[in-house]
Amino acid sequence: MPGALGDRTLSTASSNSHAASTYSTRSLFPQAPVFTLDTFSDRDFLVKDFVEALSDSAVPPSRRSGAASQSNAFDPKPLIRSFEHALNRMSDLSGDLELRENELSGAVRRAEAQHTANVHSLGRRLEQTVDSFNRLDASLNGDDYESGGNAVVKIGEKLEELDRQRSRALDAKFLIQCWMEVSERGELLLLEDIRRQGSGEGKVRCAHIASQLSKISQRLDPESWSHVNGNSKLANGVNGKIGSAYDQKRRHHNTRELIEKFSETLEKDLLKSFDDFYRRENFEGMRECANVLYDFNGGASVIGAFVNQHQFFINRDQLITEEVAADAETSDRLADPDAEPPGVEPSLQSLIDEVKIVVQEESIIIKRAFPYSEQVLGKFLQRIFQQSIQQRLEMVLEKVSKISSLAFLRSLQAARSCISTLIDDLKSHGLTEHPEPASPQITIILDQQFDDLFVPYFVGSSYIEREKRSLEELYSSLLFKFTIFHSRRRKIPTTFMKSLAKSGSEMLASARDAYVERLDSSDLAPAQKAMLLRVAGLKDSESAKTQTEIEVTDQDGVLSVDNAKRMLKWLAEAVGRGLELSAGNETARDIAALLNLLLINMGEIYIETALDSASDIAASQETVKNNEPDLSFLIGLRSAIGIMYLMNTCIRTVLIPLASVNVTLRRDMEKTSNLAMDRMEEKVNSIMQRSIDVVITWATKLLARQKKDDFRPRDDALSGVAGAWLEQLQTPTCQATFNFFTRFHNLALTALSPSSNLTAFLTELAISFRGLLLEHFKKFSVNAAGGIVVTKDISKYIELLRSWNLDPSFDPSFEVLTEIGNLFVIGPDALKERLRGKGSVGGPWERGDVRPYVLKREDAGSVGVQSVLNSL
Repeated sequence: MPGALGDRTLSTASSNSHAASTYSTRSLFPQAPVFTLDTFSDRDFLVKDFVEALSDSAVPPSRRSGAASQSNAFDPKPLIRSFEHALNRMSDLSGDLELRENELSGAVRRAEAQHTANVHSLGRRLEQTVDSFNRLDASLNGDDYESGGNAVVKIGEKLEELDRQRSRALDAKFLIQCWMEVSERGELLLLEDIRRQGSGEGKVRCAHIASQLSKISQRLDPESWSHVNGNSKLANGVNGKIGSAYDQKRRHHNTRELIEKFSETLEKDLLKSFDDFYRRENFEGMRECANVLYDFNGGASVIGAFVNQHQFFINRDQLITEEVAADAETSDRLADPDAEPPGVEPSLQSLIDEVKIVVQEESIIIKRAFPYSEQVLGKFLQRIFQQSIQQRLEMVLEKVSKISSLAFLRSLQAARSCISTLIDDLKSHGLTEHPEPASPQITIILDQQFDDLFVPYFVGSSYIEREKRSLEELYSSLLFKFTIFHSRRRKIPTTFMKSLAKSGSEMLASARDAYVERLDSSDLAPAQKAMLLRVAGLKDSESAKTQTEIEVTDQDGVLSVDNAKRMLKWLAEAVGRGLELSAGNETARDIAALLNLLLINMGEIYIETALDSASDIAASQETVKNNEPDLSFLIGLRSAIGIMYLMNTCIRTVLIPLASVNVTLRRDMEKTSNLAMDRMEEKVNSIMQRSIDVVITWATKLLARQKKDDFRPRDDALSGVAGAWLEQLQTPTCQATFNFFTRFHNLALTALSPSSNLTAFLTELAISFRGLLLEHFKKFSVNAAGGIVVTKDISKYIELLRSWNLDPSFDPSFEVLTEIGNLFVIGPDALKERLRGKGSVGGPWERGDVRPYVLKREDAGSVGVQSVLNSL
């Protein structure tokens, strides 16, 4: 095999050298193609090119050159021989390739076997290593405490204990030396040497030793502390003899004074070093001094020095005495209830902006300079809020309280909102925890400072009382002329029914008197007084007039939807402010108080007073005799109903839902508001019913003017001047009634507008008018010509009623009225036939109901009509 493989290699090499000439140059005689395995492994190998090369090598050159001659026939034998040779050659190459593949497969199997053996060997070594580790671990943690690792640990603990004992012994020795030095020689040179070294550890050690020396001095040198316990001989019953005996063996030095002096020197030195480091922005040095002072006295001195000497407080102390400047425009906007609040007072806003920047910047310094950064930051925040912000806030609120109650409330809300935003910004910034949120301790401090700022303004019910007083002042101002007008209108009650309205008059008087008393009060600021006069529509010159001298017009006594909207807007502002400012558990109670205020001022004083006035006018119109009644009081119903709707919507959608947390209070609010609305609706219904009574009363008077001969015209009245009115197709009484009801209908449309209320009102009036007409036509005799007049009058009345937007249930009444007109125009036979064909005349009437009308026919005595009457 090796020899054969070597020969094959040589032949392959020779073939490679000859392969290049196979495709480039050929001899005169065809040669067998020569190719090797490299020929097929070439990247540019193509089967098509390979076959073409075999074909070209099989054709002799002479035959190729004479390819154009048609006499030479195709000879396939060269091609066959060439392809057979190529096939044999490829079979040889396939055998060589299979042999090589077998050799490579054998090598792979041998490599895999060697790899498996290596893996098993490494696995055994790993197991041996693990076993060795386990044995070592077991030896270190064996059950025998005296052996292995436990023994080593025990030795280490004993060495550490010995080292601590040695350190304590050295410290005790040094402490005794220092005490002997201060008590016998009156100096502390050892501690001074350590202090002068300037190292942080040395200063900490000095602080500890000074503290211990102070305690020793109290026990061994009680005379130095005699002013504390009042005994110059003994410090206490236990060590008094020891101290006295010891004092006799040494020279007397005031150890307390010496130790305290050294402590003060050490503390001043540390504070001075801390201040120098702070000015040089050496945070490591600051941290070292702060750490020493913390061990010395809990850090109180260094925290106080850092906070008190901060440049922010120095600058602000110089500015805190400045007055709060407020321009006239801002003051007017604060006091004007219809204007948007101007926001936070500029100086307070400037302070809050500066606080935000300073705290965020200083928190970084505090974190780097103090190991107990949260404690320092807490003191810093307390100083800022309790001194700078609180003082400025008090000055601002004191200033605006002189403007008006509303200005105070608006400024309080704006300040609280602005400071709340500052708190949230500081929490989200994180301060010493930046960029993470602030720590729980700092969060608690910020929340506590925020609450402490506004506690004085929300103690008990002080806030809601101030809110109510502000609204009462505004409502009283807005309704002042209204109350003056109606108080002048009302007279002393002379009847029992009028005495029922006396409570309303008393309420008007009390509200008016309270407002006047408030205006005359000396504690009322001039700006607030001017604002109240402006809301009331008065001039400054009129404020000095008495109530009887103030001029009012009829328009002042009319309800105004715009005024109601202003009142609800003021209430909404107060409610929103209350939700933001008052505590959550007091919200329901505050809302209930505002609801009562609204029901009294808008409900009783405003709406019910106007309704009572309209009711009184309606009652007075019932007794009018000669002139047509004045029904203009109905115009006020539209405003009253609109204001009632607005107020009820505000109560149902805003006030009551806000009190849902307190079920009992919510139920009381619903009950109170329902009673108030029912009372007002009853008064509206009473006015509408009285209006119907007034209209029907006047219509009765108009129909009473109907002449007896209007429906019995004589033959000579059908022509000439006397019968001119017949050309109008209805009687003058009908025309006058029609005109009156038309004017009233137009007035009702204006007063109530197209609505369900208007439909019900007109339907009720139409029913009453229908009954009036039915009775009216029973009173007059009618002849043949008069029957035509009756039908024309009834048609006119039906035309009038059909022009109204009536309830569909009234439609049968039109048929009834039409049938009544027909009773006077048809002949006896037609009348009998009509009554025979119908069980009734139409609508709710029975046949017997038409008898009174048939009797009024002029021919009622005739045989035909009598037969009809007998059938009824």
